[in-house]
Amino acid sequence: MPEVTLTPIGAVEGAGDDIARQDWSRVRSAVRLRPELAGALLGLDGYSHVIVVAWLHRIPHELRERRQAYPAGDERLPLQGAFALRGGTRPNPLAVTVCRLLAVEGALLRLEGLDLVDGTRVLDVKPYVPHYDAVPKASIPRWARG
Repeated sequence: MPEVTLTPIGAVEGAGDDIARQDWSRVRSAVRLRPELAGALLGLDGYSHVIVVAWLHRIPHELRERRQAYPAGDERLPLQGAFALRGGTRPNPLAVTVCRLLAVEGALLRLEGLDLVDGTRVLDVKPYVPHYDAVPKASIPRWARG
């Protein structure tokens, strides 16, 4: 297959550098978009939540080559394929996060609950639309229920 080239639209700032953080729900951070993209945010402030797509730039190459892993590195849980897990252990370490939109200020998005560290390159931002994005009766494996 031909390569895909992506250009980041912005980067995360104000989240800190702790990639081991477990609870991101109250973390307030921002995504600073390239200035010429500010106009693309028109109307986004009408939504309470957004979907942020980003490139996990700190995932080491050897993890990108790994095809199976234990969830959260816990060997008590069943071994899973990379595409059955949410982490960055995958060929293309993309992050997809739903987080609360606090404000749109020019080319800056103020967010809460974005699980990305400072410097993470953002590839896209989409509005979260509950009736379209949520699947009420979706199922997950027993081990993932907590």
